[in-house]
Amino acid sequence: MTAVGIDAIEIWTGNLKLDLPGTFAPAQGEDPEKYTKGLGLNASSFPDSYEDIVTMGANAAHRLMERKGLEPDDIGRIDVATESAFDNSKPVSTYVAGCLEQVYGEDFHHANKGERKFACIAGTQSLDDAYNWIRAGRNRGRSALVIATDTALYARGDAGEATQGAGAVAMLISEDPDLVELSTEQGYGSADETDFLKPNQQFPSVDGKRSVQVYLARMREALADFESVAGDSHPDQYAYIPFHTPFPGMVRKAGLLVYRHMIRDTSIEDDLAEEIGRQPRAEAFDDDEAFHNALREYMDKLKETDTYQEWYEATIDPTLTLSREVGNWYTGSVHVARVSALKHGLENDLDLTGSKLLVGSYGSGAQAEGHAETIQDGWEAEIEALNVDEQLESRYDMSWDDYEEIHDVHNHDMDVDVEEFTSPESEFVFDGWGRMGERKYRYVE
Repeated sequence: MTAVGIDAIEIWTGNLKLDLPGTFAPAQGEDPEKYTKGLGLNASSFPDSYEDIVTMGANAAHRLMERKGLEPDDIGRIDVATESAFDNSKPVSTYVAGCLEQVYGEDFHHANKGERKFACIAGTQSLDDAYNWIRAGRNRGRSALVIATDTALYARGDAGEATQGAGAVAMLISEDPDLVELSTEQGYGSADETDFLKPNQQFPSVDGKRSVQVYLARMREALADFESVAGDSHPDQYAYIPFHTPFPGMVRKAGLLVYRHMIRDTSIEDDLAEEIGRQPRAEAFDDDEAFHNALREYMDKLKETDTYQEWYEATIDPTLTLSREVGNWYTGSVHVARVSALKHGLENDLDLTGSKLLVGSYGSGAQAEGHAETIQDGWEAEIEALNVDEQLESRYDMSWDDYEEIHDVHNHDMDVDVEEFTSPESEFVFDGWGRMGERKYRYVE
């Protein structure tokens, strides 16, 4: 069976930066470590006044196509995943295609276009759709373009304000991929939840404590479902485990949960038993509360062991490096985590070809998905071609006054005209409004 997976990937980060410990914390009268150690974040990326989800998505897609030497005829499908859409009818993918047509002089009229919505998991769902489209033989030798693009903006003063971020990830899904092959096995955990939602509003309504609980519960279900088809997982089985990363502090909890699950009834649990005891089993307790209290106590001990901390440092922490600098990208966050992991492998000269990733995606509302990916021969060249470090370094570092202005610019309920902080170059920009209220875009050389 021909391999299908991610052939290439590109990242486009917003052109502005908010320094959390240096700028946000002092303005809030907070200890900077609340953000750097608590949330695990150093900075957030933001779009300039001429940027939005279309420009970021189109810029990432354009760079990917140019690097791979692709023309519109090579693309048979364009899917955009976002929870920052601004139209309930016209999909963002049509805007992105319109942008790309400006620079290629050819059209994407033959390409199937769509927009996916299921909070942050929609990017992975779009990946699945593209995979299935190719597997079904409907692609006619063409590739799919999957774009996850979001501006994660919260109301001023909201508890989630420090986790904001903006950017896009573009992925080329093809046969015989150079980056990773997707597995056929998937696992899901899904339930009707109201942990995070936007009922006809721009800013989310969030139950923070509940959101963490739902995230972990669905991840646990997805892992169990994945193992029902793929077999039991082991901590040493995966080079990295990229999770959806609303903020790195959330992933610390997920990593511990997954590790505890994977070591159950293994030699690792046996070896740790002398130090912290064996994992509690539900059948040994008279009620759920007693069992859960014992389980929490065990996990508190587990996370302090050298065995766990060494595994976390090698398998989970490398997936968080980029997220610490850009914040939450909603649909793109787990795909940023994948890039961060592979970038770590490249920078540390690791031989990852043939190694596996276990990808844990999540979307509020709520659903988690787990699937495995096998790293391919061409992964090093693909990751080396990224310029994400240069993008991060070149961002404009906003003052607090700058941040207040740009937040107002991207607040749909406000009509604010602010001079751009950066000068666009070789990128798509927002260019005003059309006669029916549509957004217009142009390419700046």
